[in-house]
Amino acid sequence: MTTNELPETNFIRDIIDGDFESGKHSSVVTRFPPEPNGFLHIGHATSICLNFGLARDYPGRCHLRFDDTNPLKEESLFAESIIEDVRWLGFDWGDHLYHASGYFDQLYEWALQLIRDGKAYVDELSAEQIREYRGTLTEPGKNSPYRDRPVEENLDLIERMKNGEFDEGTYVVRAKIDMASPNPVMRDPTMYRIRKAEHHRTGAKWCIYPMYDYAHGLSDAIEGVTHSLCTLEFENNRPLYDWFIANLPTPATPRQIEFAGLNLGYTVLSKRVLRGLVEDGLVSGWDDPRMPTLRGLRRRGYTPASIRTFCRRIGLARRHAVSEISLLESGLREELNLSAPRAMAVLRPIKLVITNYPEGQKELLDAVNNPEDESAGVRQVPFSRELYIEDADFREEAPKKYFRLTPGREVRLRWAYFVTCTGAVKDPDTGEVIEVHCTYDPKTRGGDAPDGRKVKGTIHWVSAAHAIDAQVRLYDRLFCVERPGAGVDDVREHLNPDSIEVLRDCKLEPSLREARVGEPLQFERMGYFCVDSVDSSPQSLVFNRTVALRDAWAKIDKAAKAKGG
Repeated sequence: MTTNELPETNFIRDIIDGDFESGKHSSVVTRFPPEPNGFLHIGHATSICLNFGLARDYPGRCHLRFDDTNPLKEESLFAESIIEDVRWLGFDWGDHLYHASGYFDQLYEWALQLIRDGKAYVDELSAEQIREYRGTLTEPGKNSPYRDRPVEENLDLIERMKNGEFDEGTYVVRAKIDMASPNPVMRDPTMYRIRKAEHHRTGAKWCIYPMYDYAHGLSDAIEGVTHSLCTLEFENNRPLYDWFIANLPTPATPRQIEFAGLNLGYTVLSKRVLRGLVEDGLVSGWDDPRMPTLRGLRRRGYTPASIRTFCRRIGLARRHAVSEISLLESGLREELNLSAPRAMAVLRPIKLVITNYPEGQKELLDAVNNPEDESAGVRQVPFSRELYIEDADFREEAPKKYFRLTPGREVRLRWAYFVTCTGAVKDPDTGEVIEVHCTYDPKTRGGDAPDGRKVKGTIHWVSAAHAIDAQVRLYDRLFCVERPGAGVDDVREHLNPDSIEVLRDCKLEPSLREARVGEPLQFERMGYFCVDSVDSSPQSLVFNRTVALRDAWAKIDKAAKAKGG
């Protein structure tokens, strides 16, 4: 990577700079701490770029740690996918891969110490009773009747909980803090609960598991994290993390700093909503190219660099704001315009016959692979009497400013010749145009006229005799409003009914038979595409549209705002 993933200055960097100047720290230790209970999405990318970017730009390191404290929702599959996604984004943690489950023994010993110190107890109120006792935002909570249970009894009960003697829900371990605290998080929070479930790493060793809020901050401290970077949703939890660290002999005292998580227009990042879309078959899976998951974006053709560029451009904020998805898309266009090779693909084909071109003749014409990159060179594309063109490139009656084929008009065939439309053949039953006829000027080979005459229109084409067949999927935004769910009972009411269009009879130039998964392409005039990593095969090619050449949604948004929408 040659560019920073974040702006050179932001409030977190200012804090770190101050710590370096004061001598508090001489190196930075950050971490990316996902729970392995799902797939990463574009929102996680901002945290990944932040934590790994800081560790790279300062003397320091970034850990990848799985906060795997809930065996009911976590799987090895998710952990493996997270590792793959972080590496795909371009980051590496070296030897610093950790798991909260690796600290279970230490966390348990610390829980015993808090009980011995009179700062934790075993409670047998039900979950509903605990909620009732906790109070409200305006009313303090009240103490559990088991809050002052003797230390030895607490130690006996937690040991028996660990050994599996009790049913789930019968006992929990709670920190003894302050039931009248104005911060409800501090009202004797639960530290452990009984879960008779095997953990994907520790197996059946444990029958009790630490709560996330107990394990998270202490895991940071165990690892010597200097700057614990969290989204704003954890701001109210910071006093609790600090309390555990202050009351236990941890080897380090991380400083938690909150920043605003990503809110992206036309996108939903709620794991619950995304899971519902998958489970109800509204998308094909977590890697559906319309999903905001990193797997979905990768399958659609987004590059790691484009996502890192997006994270850099949106920067960091202390308060929530909605970022424009056009920033993500425009960054990708900028990158692919410079790097993606070009090819010709006709997505909605109609036949074009050049009536004065010799029958049976074939030519190989030079086509530039990327006009933005001279080193990309040229390829040869076959040309013959019968071609395929886009059906939108012919009109019997042309509207104003239509510069493509219409009877009597001359246009340029990309990399080939000038052709003049002489008419069309229609289906006698439907009246639909099924074939367009033209004549060509053999002196214009390469697409320029020796006499200097100009044409206003250039269209792409594919030789009918040499075309390869493919399915092309035109993906668009999954939701049709900038803030999905706003003003409706169900976010699904804002699903975009046109988020996918499948074209099954597309004609592509023969070089695309060699296209490989992971290599972006520009279909000239059509947009950027890639080979689908799941459904495509040498016998049945499938291409996904990554992004259009222009942001058509900008016009839609402008029109909607003009109407007050």
